[in-house]
Amino acid sequence: MTGFASRDGRAADGVFAWEIRGVNGRGLDLRLRLPESMAAIEQPVRKALGGRLSRGNVTVGLRLRREGTAAAEVDPEALSGLLSAVRHVENAAKDAGIVLRGVSAAELLSWKGVFGGSSVDDEPTKEFEAALMAGFGETLNAFVASRAEEGRALAEVLAGQLDRIERLAGEAERAAAERTPTLARRMREHLAAISAETELDPDRVAQELAVLAVKADVTEEIDRIRAHVAAARARLAEGGAVGRKLDFLTQEFNREANTLCSKSGDTALT
Repeated sequence: MTGFASRDGRAADGVFAWEIRGVNGRGLDLRLRLPESMAAIEQPVRKALGGRLSRGNVTVGLRLRREGTAAAEVDPEALSGLLSAVRHVENAAKDAGIVLRGVSAAELLSWKGVFGGSSVDDEPTKEFEAALMAGFGETLNAFVASRAEEGRALAEVLAGQLDRIERLAGEAERAAAERTPTLARRMREHLAAISAETELDPDRVAQELAVLAVKADVTEEIDRIRAHVAAARARLAEGGAVGRKLDFLTQEFNREANTLCSKSGDTALT
């Protein structure tokens, strides 16, 4: 099933935004896109997903912004140390005859530790982790609900298809009964043509006619189609992951329909 959910939240030391996207898949493929500082919650997130989902390619994303990041000030001591290291590298490169491009202010400011205060790369507090997991739980609930809503819509579509198959099976049954006089007339015509050319053994003729009648009988195929309709409705009523079971029943529907058409001998029935 496809699905989507997102939730924003706020904790004591930051704000966060969860997003979960899912598309169809044979198994459960989880892809987590979490900040490096959030490694501690990766396993709880995976466990929660595995407990609620059984199939699908699911991508989970988390965006963080700690409170105070925008107003953070430059740490003079950290900046001085960084500039000293940059000068050392530049001088070593110059002595080796290597020309380096200049370092921009933005690159210097992006270095960890140059900004004072908290950042998304700092280790989160336990309270912040708890708020993140609570927000994730709400997002996961919404994601599961979105997949369930799509599942209900698909179930209605499939139920309509099953109703149509059942109606067609009834029409096929009537068409099979209506073709009986036509098949009997053809048999008599063929039998008369053969009798005009050679003498026939009545017992052998009776046996051959019985064999032809059995080969032309589509009652079993129609009964099996109706049984498959009932089985498919039961699978839909079960809920959960029933796609593979329905896939098998689809193959059975095709098998019976093909057999019926090969035995039909009648355009309307086919």
